[in-house]
Amino acid sequence: MKIVVTGAAGFIGANIIQGLNARGIDDIIAVDDLTDGDKFRNLADLRIADYIDVDDFYELFAESAFGDVEAVFHEGACSDTMEPDGKYMMDNNYTLSCELHAACQEQGTRLLYASSAATYGGSDTFRESPEFEKPLNVYGYSKLLFDQRLRRELGADFSGTTTQVAGFRYFNVYGPREQHKGRMASVAFHQFNQFRAEGKVKLFGEYGGYGPGGQMRDFVFIDDVVAVNLWFLDHPEASGIFNLGTGKAQPFNDVALAVVNTLRQQQGEKPLTLPEASHGGLIDYIDFPAALVGKYQSYTQADLTALRAAGCKHSFADVQTGVSAYMKALAKTP
Repeated sequence: MKIVVTGAAGFIGANIIQGLNARGIDDIIAVDDLTDGDKFRNLADLRIADYIDVDDFYELFAESAFGDVEAVFHEGACSDTMEPDGKYMMDNNYTLSCELHAACQEQGTRLLYASSAATYGGSDTFRESPEFEKPLNVYGYSKLLFDQRLRRELGADFSGTTTQVAGFRYFNVYGPREQHKGRMASVAFHQFNQFRAEGKVKLFGEYGGYGPGGQMRDFVFIDDVVAVNLWFLDHPEASGIFNLGTGKAQPFNDVALAVVNTLRQQQGEKPLTLPEASHGGLIDYIDFPAALVGKYQSYTQADLTALRAAGCKHSFADVQTGVSAYMKALAKTP
C-alpha cells in the first residue's frame, strides 16, 4: 500500500506516519517544505520510502509520477490563524488542495484531508452544515472554501464520488511533534515550557463572557486524531466532512491544572485543586490580547453525530488523560 502524506514533517502529518509505521506501512512518500530545517526532527525516527519537496510534488503527482497511490493524507497547509497574507493563504490552502483533489479523482486515489474547526469561527453550533460556518480569519475561510468546492462537485454529503474523499475538521489538537509550531503550538506545549522556566503557567483572563481561564475548547489528543484518520483508511466507503474533536468542551483551566499537577507529581509533590493552584500563583491570568479581540473562539465543541453515523465509534481521551500523557512524553524529550 503506497501512501502520500503532505505536511509530513508537520505536527499531524508526522504523527500519521508514525501511526502508519506502527501498522507496518512504510511505503510512504513524505511531502513538505524543510526551509525550516529543524522540522527534520519529526521525520528522523520514522520510516518512509521517499521525500519530495512541496514545490515539486503537486505537478509530479498530477502526472502520475508516483505510480499507484492508495491514499493521500493531505495535512500540508499554512495553519497560522494570525497570518494576514490572504493571497499566500489561499494559494497554499485552497488552490493546491483543489489541484490535488482533481488529480486524486483522475487517478482513483483516496483523499483524506485536513479541514479545520476554524470554519465555524463566530458560530456557536459546531455541526458540518453551511448555516453554521462563519470563519473569523482568512485561514478559516481558506479551509471552508475548499470544503464548499467539494460539496459543489461531489454533492453536500460527497455522495457523488466513487473514490473516497473525507475532510476532518480538527478542533484543538495537542500532543508530541508540535514543537516547531511556535505561537501556533498548543496551550499545553507552551505551559510545559512556562512551568519548567518559571514554575507557573499562563492563561487568558476574562473574555467573551467567560471568567479567567474559563473559555472552553474541544481539546483533542493527537493519538485520537491519528486513530480516526486510520479508521477512515480502513473504511474506504466513508466519505464526507467530519468533525474531529472529543465532543466535550473543557475550560482552559482544566489544561493548566493537568499540566501543573502532572509536572508537580514528577517532582514528588501532591496534586492541587484549581483554587489552590491559582491562589498559590501557579496559574497566572494575563490580559486578553487586543490583537485577538473579535477573532477568537471562546467556545468550541465538536458535534460528533456525522462521525458516529459513518460508523466510527472511537473513544476520545479527556483533557486530564491526554494532557497528562503529553506532559510525561515531553518530560522525556532531551
